[in-house]
Amino acid sequence: MLSGVALKDGSPKIRVLVADDHPALREGITAMLERENMEVVAQASDGDEAVALYQMHKPGLTLIDLHMPRVDGLTGAAQILKGHPQALIIVLTSYDGDVRVSRALDAGVRSYLLKTAPPKEFIATIHGVLQGHVVVNPLLLTGTRSYDDKLTGKEISVVRLIAQGIPNRDIGKALNVSEHTIKARVKSILAKLGAHDRSHAVTVARDRGYLDF
Repeated sequence: MLSGVALKDGSPKIRVLVADDHPALREGITAMLERENMEVVAQASDGDEAVALYQMHKPGLTLIDLHMPRVDGLTGAAQILKGHPQALIIVLTSYDGDVRVSRALDAGVRSYLLKTAPPKEFIATIHGVLQGHVVVNPLLLTGTRSYDDKLTGKEISVVRLIAQGIPNRDIGKALNVSEHTIKARVKSILAKLGAHDRSHAVTVARDRGYLDF
């Protein structure tokens, strides 16, 4: 049963938790939800706070950003779902190809939305989830599940070592392959991530979730 308070017409007023580290975005989402007769009962700025506030308020719906400091949204959503598998969670992201989105769906979230989605799509997705559906824009799902730009396990290992400031020659030694092989992997990594250099590749990989696992 959805958690809420009764309106004058007897229909439930959905209680919502909004988690995002940007106060202006939280307030914007809150205003939009309130226009839809939903009640935002709490706002969180990171995943850890979202878990605590979920435990306190038991909202009927949780909107949680994947990219937050300290404890990110994926970790927070997973913790909520571990204790409350019936929880209705929609994740928000700025990246349509974020690998964390796939992991979030696998963890049991009901939908994900780009923060740039128009209000009509935002509200339609929320209502779909409240009706018990898993709602994913097919175009976004295709982008997220695409393997054309997905880093391989070997490439992720290289990015991790690049993030530590290790040069190609030493990465090759650490992974027991030639420097030439590492250069080829770095070239592939840059192309897949749309990065212009090694440092940028680390930033993009971290933003998209490749350095989380």
